[in-house]
Amino acid sequence: MKEYSHEVIFCIVNAGFSEAAMDAAKKQGARGGTVIGARGTASSEAEKLFNITIEPNKEIVMIIAPSKIKDDILHALYREVGLNTPGQGIAFSLPVDNVVGLSQDLPPAQ
Repeated sequence: MKEYSHEVIFCIVNAGFSEAAMDAAKKQGARGGTVIGARGTASSEAEKLFNITIEPNKEIVMIIAPSKIKDDILHALYREVGLNTPGQGIAFSLPVDNVVGLSQDLPPAQ
């Protein structure tokens, strides 16, 4: 099985919570991310089933990070903006085969 040096982490949160998601990820070593506006499509049945109010306006935070810190970032996202928080976020990661434009030699952004 191939080992990947980087993962892309997607965190989908209610609108207004992307900064909290990015702050949580940066505390675990992420250097930055991209925020994409989105709209959820959950049904009213899902709201009743899970006893939550679904905010249709979403933000997707996309972060490319070294594989070795992926789990730390995912756990931080769950704690800070997960389903049991007002951010009602979900996060997942996918392996990245190749990355260009990132330098491992640069210090983290302040």
